[in-house]
Amino acid sequence: MADLNNYSVIGRMTRDLDDNGFGYTPNGKARLNIAIAVNDGYGENQYTSYFDVVIWGKTAENIRPYIGKGKQLCINGRLRQDRWTGNDGAKHSRVVIVAETVQLLGGRDNAAGSGENYQQQPAPAAEPAQDQTDYSADFPEDIPF
Repeated sequence: MADLNNYSVIGRMTRDLDDNGFGYTPNGKARLNIAIAVNDGYGENQYTSYFDVVIWGKTAENIRPYIGKGKQLCINGRLRQDRWTGNDGAKHSRVVIVAETVQLLGGRDNAAGSGENYQQQPAPAAEPAQDQTDYSADFPEDIPF
């Protein structure tokens, strides 16, 4: 049986982006590092889990202007465990979500960042259909089915 590594989560960003969160690899591929908080349980049994997320490529470039602290995101991706040995010789590890798709959801003030200067724009009006030909003459009024 083949292995499966698929993870989906909805959570809120825990901090605003800084200069260390976005960058390019030496090969020119965009990388965006964020962290999200995910609440689980209810009442006295509620707890919050925090996850590091890495977003690559065009997705990272395109989503960057729209996200900030408190913004709610739906992330689909895979889990990756990073392991390393520190300067003191101690072994460390962490699990990171490698995002494949990121979807913007509602958020604090429904905007990225603090939301102080954000005003929701109305959706543009739908344009009328260009083809307004009357096709009723092509069909008899009494269709037998």
